[in-house]
Amino acid sequence: MEQPVTAGRATRSYGAEPEALEALVGASLTARVTLDEHGVVTGWNAGAERLLGYPAQQVTGRRAADLLAEPIPVRGGLPTLADLPRWNGDVALRHRDGRKLTVGIIAHHRPPGADGPAWLVVSALTDRQPPAGLDESLVSWSFAQSPCCALAIYDTRLRLRRANADMERATALTEKEMRGLRVSEISGGEAGRRAEHDMARVLRTGEPEYEENYLRAPGESHEHAWSVFLSALRDHEGTIRGVCLSAHDMTEQFWARKRLQLIAEAGRRIGSTLDVTRTAQELADVTVPALADFVSVDLLAALDDTAEPPERAVPVDGPLLLRRAALRSVTPGAPESAVPAGTVDAYPAGSMPFESLRTGRPALHETTDPAFAAWLARDPARAARVRAFGIHSAMTVPLAARGTTLGVAFFVRHRNQEPFRHDDLVLAGELVARAAVSIDNARRYTRERATAVTLQRSLLPRRLPRQAAVEVASRYLPADGHAGVGGDWFDVIPLSGARVALVVGDVVGHGLVASATMGRLRTAVRTLADIDLPCDELMTHLDDLVARLNTEEDPEEDTRERGAGGSATGPAGPTGDVGATCLYAVYDPVTRHCCFAGAGHPVPAVVSPGGGVELVGLPTAPPLGVGGLPYESTEVVVPEGSLLALYTNGLVETPDHDLDTGVGRLREALGRPAASLDALCDTVLADLLPPRPADDVALLIARTRALDARQVATWAVPADPSAVAQTRKDVVAQMERWGLSDAVFVTELVVSELVTNAIRHAEPPVQLRLIHDTNLICEVSDGGSTAPHLRRARTYDEGGRGLLLVAQLTERWGTRQSSTGKTIWAEQSLTPA
Repeated sequence: MEQPVTAGRATRSYGAEPEALEALVGASLTARVTLDEHGVVTGWNAGAERLLGYPAQQVTGRRAADLLAEPIPVRGGLPTLADLPRWNGDVALRHRDGRKLTVGIIAHHRPPGADGPAWLVVSALTDRQPPAGLDESLVSWSFAQSPCCALAIYDTRLRLRRANADMERATALTEKEMRGLRVSEISGGEAGRRAEHDMARVLRTGEPEYEENYLRAPGESHEHAWSVFLSALRDHEGTIRGVCLSAHDMTEQFWARKRLQLIAEAGRRIGSTLDVTRTAQELADVTVPALADFVSVDLLAALDDTAEPPERAVPVDGPLLLRRAALRSVTPGAPESAVPAGTVDAYPAGSMPFESLRTGRPALHETTDPAFAAWLARDPARAARVRAFGIHSAMTVPLAARGTTLGVAFFVRHRNQEPFRHDDLVLAGELVARAAVSIDNARRYTRERATAVTLQRSLLPRRLPRQAAVEVASRYLPADGHAGVGGDWFDVIPLSGARVALVVGDVVGHGLVASATMGRLRTAVRTLADIDLPCDELMTHLDDLVARLNTEEDPEEDTRERGAGGSATGPAGPTGDVGATCLYAVYDPVTRHCCFAGAGHPVPAVVSPGGGVELVGLPTAPPLGVGGLPYESTEVVVPEGSLLALYTNGLVETPDHDLDTGVGRLREALGRPAASLDALCDTVLADLLPPRPADDVALLIARTRALDARQVATWAVPADPSAVAQTRKDVVAQMERWGLSDAVFVTELVVSELVTNAIRHAEPPVQLRLIHDTNLICEVSDGGSTAPHLRRARTYDEGGRGLLLVAQLTERWGTRQSSTGKTIWAEQSLTPA
């Protein structure tokens, strides 16, 4: 029973075919002998018997060497026969009747372990000659009927002499019609002239030439890609007698290569940014004119108004609202488009985009299709464009990624007369699928970035608080690019004694995590500033807070996000290793002193009233959260009208220049005159930043003010209860000089309570200071370190009500520590309620 023979992936059972094959080829026309590894004859066919006269039974089992008339000639360096896969040559054999025959043989050696004999020796019998002229006829027929390529023969005048059937089909001309014409006269165009020049070079040099050209035969709708070989035809003496042109139709391979190149180009160009509209435009740009003459990318209009696409992207009965996100045409201005870019259009049920999104499958359309014709009949404007531009073929491909329907891409041909085919639909589906993932990524990024921007802006001060120490202008610019929103922030915090705190900080990283961390740090700074901590102490407490934040990571969440050995990252960025830089400054308009403390942050700049710009030299300090090193403060005297510029590193460090260059440019910008602080902020940003900054930028500029000496009154109070009466008189007199008669009663009461408490419960020296600004501030300082506390006095208690009374009569009150003691302050409004 015959066994099936397997070759590659095809399995075929030959059945009785070998017997029919033997009858066809005439097995006796070849002498076939098989040998084992020792050279013993194991097989002998009828052809071998006809060649040497021995029947099979007389030769089988004998050594093949016994049949040799003389040894086989071995050329120098030839390996042993056992090492060769094949050997061929002439050997002298002895016929049964004693004659010596010289026979050409081919010996095939099978590898050890293979089924069958070790050697197969064959020799063609020469006594059966074909009919006269058959060989020449076969050559002629093979040329004319060759199915593998188009062949043509030209003489030394480059005139066609012969052409086969494939050449006739390629040119749509018969051999008779082409005979005697040059190739440029047959095909015309640039390709024919180039081939003729190459043929002339072959005649001159004798060297073959190769080229590729693209021709469309009359009556065909598409070009063919041809791989053309030109070679010289020589006679027996080697004289060139003509040129042979063989052309292989490589159209399928050519278009397959073009499709792969287009896919590679799409992978390189589509999704270069996290911008939905730009990504849609990249899809259109890549596919025109390589695939289509006009392309539009339409996204669901519902994506404009909701964070997530609706559950049912396509309404049951229509219409479907799509926004044209991008378009591209081979015609300048894309006049084929019935819908301008950015416009929303309604597509009724039954229209091509509607049906493609409803089924979720790409589709080919001809303008003659009934459904297409019915849609155009309901849309005269679109039908007019189809007629005007000769649109004949279209494809609709849904845009979907991660199970989310995003929109549809529409491909049209009118200049290219070949209609879209199935291969084009497959290619379009591949390109649109790549673009859909990028568009979905951009959509998700845009949504998260908008959330982060909203969060960050809600955490930043919406309007700067009223205070008299400085005039302030600020700017905040979120990053515009792949980095996303960061954690930059600024703040202005009114302090006691008419002072003000200026803060600028930068949290490491981007996204929601950075914004949330920024909010926590800003709240912490305001809380620490509210208790009037010195600059260096505030920075130390803030450093401790960031260090604690780094230890608050949830172990279970950490395990889920890290997986098996991965890093802890979530959709918005790292979940651990919080880091930040910060600069904290406190300006006192009474003394015109400004205290600075920084933690790994760019140093501030001070612009004098004359326009000179200097950087404040701060002690080197690590960023917040590093720990291990103390924070120190620097205090400078700032003349009235000076500018304090605080900023984050995004302002001075960009991909275009380093920190030193950025700081130099900042000093130049700050030194130029400006009409206002807002104008100065705009000038600084315009001079230092590119149109799309790669990092967040926070800028805070403050112009200092100073309180006149006539607005401050100070008294040293003796540590004697009897001094309280004289102090009240002095305060009343000063209030009269300031013209604050309406506030005398409350001020006299507040001063009496605070001074009395300082004399009774604290340590000298005791000092009273009144500051007349927009509000009236009363400060009592002493040498004690114990801060007072509000308490509720019982009915028969003789004391304990004074501080509660102060709190009720003033707008706010508090205490602050100093290196020599403490200060109790109370602030009352001078504006009638």
